[in-house]
Amino acid sequence: MKKRLFISLTALFLLTGCTLGESLEWMEVILDEFSDTSTEQSELHSAIHKDLDLHEMQVHYIDVGQGDATLIRFFDEDTSVHILYDTGDWRGDEVVPYLQSLDIDALDVVIISHPHADHIGQLTDVMEEFPVDEIWMTGNTASTDLFQRTMESIAENDIAFIEPIAGEVLTIGPLTIEILHPDETLTGNLNRDSLSARFTYGDIRFLFTGDAYKQSESDIMDQFSDIEADFLHLGHHGSNTSTSEEFVEAVNPSTAIYSAAKQNKYDHPHEEPIALLQEKNIPIYGTDEHGSIVVTTDGVDTKIDTYLTQATSTCLNINEVSASELAKIVHIDKEKAEEIIDNRPYQSLLELQKINGIDHQKTQAILQESKACAQ
Repeated sequence: MKKRLFISLTALFLLTGCTLGESLEWMEVILDEFSDTSTEQSELHSAIHKDLDLHEMQVHYIDVGQGDATLIRFFDEDTSVHILYDTGDWRGDEVVPYLQSLDIDALDVVIISHPHADHIGQLTDVMEEFPVDEIWMTGNTASTDLFQRTMESIAENDIAFIEPIAGEVLTIGPLTIEILHPDETLTGNLNRDSLSARFTYGDIRFLFTGDAYKQSESDIMDQFSDIEADFLHLGHHGSNTSTSEEFVEAVNPSTAIYSAAKQNKYDHPHEEPIALLQEKNIPIYGTDEHGSIVVTTDGVDTKIDTYLTQATSTCLNINEVSASELAKIVHIDKEKAEEIIDNRPYQSLLELQKINGIDHQKTQAILQESKACAQ
């Protein structure tokens, strides 16, 4: 089932004077020639966000191991808004406790990029614990018991189910959500059809592509002339199936973030996207190394905080420890330790690949040893 409310562009501009009630009013705008030029997008962005005095918005890239789950939360006047993009792996139980730790008592929207178990995995747990107003998914289905149980739970809880398509623009208070992928035609490949979106808050933009492949990235670039974002969540957990050079250049991010588990069997993140980002001097954060990553913004400035577990917080911080301490890390001798000190600071252990004699394979060994960290 689908629920769609079309409104005029004039009504959208009135959002700057609106407040959110207990029941959120969702608005959807279909812009003429939205996919052909960036001028209309730029003007729309300026009109919506001009002269807004924004509260802080937080984007939590939650550490859920080998899966994805991101929380977006902000206040519009006196009303809190909570959006969850993907819900972690079915074998985990991280999402509900994380939301509870933030005193969240309801979710306005849950977006599922695609129905693989590492993205839709904890949605039933979320629905059992929190009232959910709306769920957004593509029209793809899966034959797994997990997917069937999830869909039954959505129906039992009478949650509005929406299938947004590329070109639609939705707003909630000062937040604008642009759907970039997929369009009306689905390939049936769950990864390739991942629901991709750009979130704009003031002047700051966040881009999510789920597990979308490079072909999906190409489709997005073909349809939209402006996909720039300050924060790019790397597709497919940093796999080499995603994050093409052309896509990175089009997005032009100031920061890249990926979600992956330590010592995962897929060797995520892969060497190719990491090397590409490093070559372009784009800072990289990963949940395998940094734990949960929280970006806070007022729509102009941003701040990044990372939250490691107690076990990993006692690691050897390569930004602080001495050369003799660095030499305790696998593949790092005294000479490499001195070079590491000379090249401080580091945002990520993956940046050790710029040290002579440390390649991707050795960096992965350093990560798997779980002795070092970059804080």
